[in-house]
Amino acid sequence: MRFIVKVLVSAFALWLTTLIVSGVSVVPYEQSDIGTVLTYLLIALIFGVVNATIGTLIRIVAFPLYVLTLGLISFIVNALLLLIVDWLSDLMGFGLQVDGFWWGVLAALVLGLISWLIGLVVRPKD
Repeated sequence: MRFIVKVLVSAFALWLTTLIVSGVSVVPYEQSDIGTVLTYLLIALIFGVVNATIGTLIRIVAFPLYVLTLGLISFIVNALLLLIVDWLSDLMGFGLQVDGFWWGVLAALVLGLISWLIGLVVRPKD
């Protein structure tokens, strides 16, 4: 259940990010409302898998850079992860389109902020 909520939060945050950042867009699988929603959910799922596998590996290897830059390198890492998701979804014929590295950095910043804010609202109380 927790995984499904995270994917839904990521998909909603990604949708808001594409509305805010003009250099990031999503090409839906079909030109219908259901196709668009499924595309956002699939991109969120791909981003979650990429973040869990490649992102974790990068964070372990780059730990000294995280300490040295006080965590600011995370925006660069998240931008690279967004570019990887862009590449993977492009191979599938739909999905995320990031216009460049700096658009990816801005999108990573906005996506992280929106996900954090939504996470505060959705987080179950102990």
